[in-house]
Amino acid sequence: MPFERTPNRYDRMIYHRVGNSGLKLPLISLGLWQNFGDTRDIHSASEIITHAFDAGITHFDLANNYGPPAGATETLFGQVLKSNLASWRDEMIVSSKAGYEMWPGPYGNFGSRKYLIASCNQSLKRLGLDYVDIFYSHRFDPDTPLAETMGALADIVRQGKALYVGISSYPCEQTIQAHTILKEMGVPLLIHQPSYSILNRWIESDGTMEACDGLGIGIIAYGTLGHGLLSGKHSRDVGSVNGGRALPEHHKNPKAMEAADRVGVIARARGQTPAQLALAWCLRKQVVCSALIGVRTLDQLKENLAVLERLELSPDEVEAIDVAAAEGQIDRKPQW
Repeated sequence: MPFERTPNRYDRMIYHRVGNSGLKLPLISLGLWQNFGDTRDIHSASEIITHAFDAGITHFDLANNYGPPAGATETLFGQVLKSNLASWRDEMIVSSKAGYEMWPGPYGNFGSRKYLIASCNQSLKRLGLDYVDIFYSHRFDPDTPLAETMGALADIVRQGKALYVGISSYPCEQTIQAHTILKEMGVPLLIHQPSYSILNRWIESDGTMEACDGLGIGIIAYGTLGHGLLSGKHSRDVGSVNGGRALPEHHKNPKAMEAADRVGVIARARGQTPAQLALAWCLRKQVVCSALIGVRTLDQLKENLAVLERLELSPDEVEAIDVAAAEGQIDRKPQW
């Protein structure tokens, strides 16, 4: 059945400006990570993606290696876009990234000019698009001069293959350097995409959040639910419940699970699910312009969207969350 847009769809979402730019992103963005590859059929993908768009989610975040297998998510999203949403392309923000291994040999990984430009071209073909709105360097490459990586991003913009550029999982020092290099090239560094959650605050302790705020770089947070640990579907007693996915090994920490349980108590006292509280907490600072969610089902999408009904956190609630989470921190500063 053809998609039909709800007339007042934009009234249902909050949009924040990205840093010092003219671009606005929805407070909740849909990340198409490992739930939209060959393991999902186009019907269920269309159901989730079109519902998100009709709820005011205008930003869809992808990467060349999302799947499984790598590349499959971009192909599937391209099919959904062509069959359902092509008429609304100019009302959407589509992003992609390159930085992780995509093909064998020395040119299919990290941050060289060769890899980034080739990967961007491949992503556009899979997506069926002439350009993406945001293209990211997915991770810092310690073996490639940062000027080369940023120069490739700048040229991708000049070639009309992306409107804006960003970085993901860059520590503070490299974030500042990337901003300086791109500014000299006349291409602003729009956005930083780091992991950030109640239990993973490395961008605060590292100084990355403060640096982005000072430089006018927006932050879009991923891993906001602690890769499921803060979803309310895990317990220190039973591990995974209510259909929760298996936790990453570094999250299977008894203290972290106990902290997540304590945060869940605070959420329920507020009349929210733990996932909704986790999202509200990530969005409490102005520099965080959007929070990425990854969902497997339409019900999960609806649950996450309901956070918009109650975003405010009092100072006492923020302090209570800090106390509850203090002994369970699993900060994961990027490693190369």
